[in-house]
Amino acid sequence: MFGYIIDIGEQMLLSGAEVHRVEESISRMGYALGAERVDVFIITSSMVVTFHTKNGETYTQTRRITTSNTDYEKLHQLNELSRNICDKRLSEIQITNQLELISNIKKAPIWVEIICFSIIAGAFTLFFGGNIKESVISLIIGAIVRITIYFPEMIISNKIFNKFLSTVIITLLTFLLLKCKIIMSADNIIIGNIMTLIPGIGLTNALRDLFTGDSIAGLLRLIEAVLMALAISAGYFLVTLWGGFVI
Repeated sequence: MFGYIIDIGEQMLLSGAEVHRVEESISRMGYALGAERVDVFIITSSMVVTFHTKNGETYTQTRRITTSNTDYEKLHQLNELSRNICDKRLSEIQITNQLELISNIKKAPIWVEIICFSIIAGAFTLFFGGNIKESVISLIIGAIVRITIYFPEMIISNKIFNKFLSTVIITLLTFLLLKCKIIMSADNIIIGNIMTLIPGIGLTNALRDLFTGDSIAGLLRLIEAVLMALAISAGYFLVTLWGGFVI
């Protein structure tokens, strides 16, 4: 029974939940299912959970967390399941069925992501002072970037590399348009597309973990966010250094 609690906590962490929320949810579910004491230690890459029962038995499990994504729909369903376990004392079969349903929630199709990337890139280009023509071009580049990095993401699940590759594509395409004199300035288009890559959620979760006392998890997430920002800067600098002289 306690194994399902750890499964729920693991899925929450994989869906982008902050460490404090996962620890609290696991503790509440453990006490609701009869544990006398629950010890939880979580960082972004590992989980260690120990349940102490009233008859003196101890159950400990460790989970290795290798990837994480932001999936608020799945996270909402997992939160609802954890509350139902605490309030309604769900049976093992009920927990299994609901957890299986949540695990089978499908992500948004790739075409939805392409549209979202495009709209966000075009909107930010307008926001930073670009004209309609630059916004439309930025929208197209945003779509091209999302399509281009779709296949590398399936092969290499590395956020830092994907941010670097995306920035290289954005900057290279914009410089090519500038060289062909299709656009007169590259700044607004590059900024508009790079805004889709900024690790804002990662930085927010890092600060939230730090403020709630989860120093190790907060620092790890903060370092990851900084490395992503450096990867974005490196991609832009690489193309600018090579393409700036050509233009």
